[in-house]
Amino acid sequence: MALTANDVDRFEASRPRLEAIAYRLLGSAGEAEDAVQETFLRWQAAEVDRIEVPEAWLTKALTNLCLNQLTSARARRETYVGQWLPEPLLAGDPMLGPAETVEQRESVSYAVLTLMERLTPSERAVYVLRAAFDYPHREIAEILDITEAASQQIFHRAGKHVAGGKARAEVPAAAARRIVEEFLAAATSGETGSLVRLLTEDTVAIGDGGGKVPAGVKPFQGAAAVARLVWGLFRPGKAKRTLVGGAPGVYAGVANGGPAVLAVLDGRVIGVMCLEVTAGGIAAVRSQVNPDKLERATARWAATDHGEPLFNAF
Repeated sequence: MALTANDVDRFEASRPRLEAIAYRLLGSAGEAEDAVQETFLRWQAAEVDRIEVPEAWLTKALTNLCLNQLTSARARRETYVGQWLPEPLLAGDPMLGPAETVEQRESVSYAVLTLMERLTPSERAVYVLRAAFDYPHREIAEILDITEAASQQIFHRAGKHVAGGKARAEVPAAAARRIVEEFLAAATSGETGSLVRLLTEDTVAIGDGGGKVPAGVKPFQGAAAVARLVWGLFRPGKAKRTLVGGAPGVYAGVANGGPAVLAVLDGRVIGVMCLEVTAGGIAAVRSQVNPDKLERATARWAATDHGEPLFNAF
């Protein structure tokens, strides 16, 4: 049965919410868009007139598609070159979804998206639907075909995994810029001591190049090791300019609600370094340099006023 204009409008009204759910579940904007499009095809093929609650139907269809995708993604990531990190989204991207509550902002933070890789697909689905979109456990149970008690248990278990042992600090945009500027000043000071003082003792640095851009195969751990790594990344060098094709501009930005260092070359975002801030200092430095995971960030960058760079790297 062909969809009426009203049927299409009903789906399009749900698209932003569906994309935000899919992004949190999959950690990839491109895969989220594909999942939402596949959901539309299923909506198109359904007997829409018989669907009593379209929002619930669409959410269930999307979630099940994402669960299947997560299962296959786990197998793909076993052969992924180097470390896997989520795709970062810059401030203002509508795919970030609702941000009215602490739980909603936390659920889309780069730190939590990374930690959610520890969860099973069902744990991830329950956590996202409950923490980020405030679905009652009764509705989550219907979406996932489990009992309400099972949904509550899964959510409790997922929450413990996502907590990660550290209390992350909420950082307003103005404070995020100051943190990035202080971080970059220390990183380019010519010595590592000032950078070490900004980091927690057990800080970690992870880079994702996807086999397309050089990045560490294993995480760097400890303040001293991470400080040396970061100092080396920003140390000027002709070889680096040759590798990336120029001297990228370095900007202070916000990605997934947290402070981020952005490297931009010829209007293209070539790197996003997300800083995880806790009361004790910067607990993690996660760098996304895989060009496949920076296309949406580049599009968002082009659509915003970002001013002049803090400096040109290398």
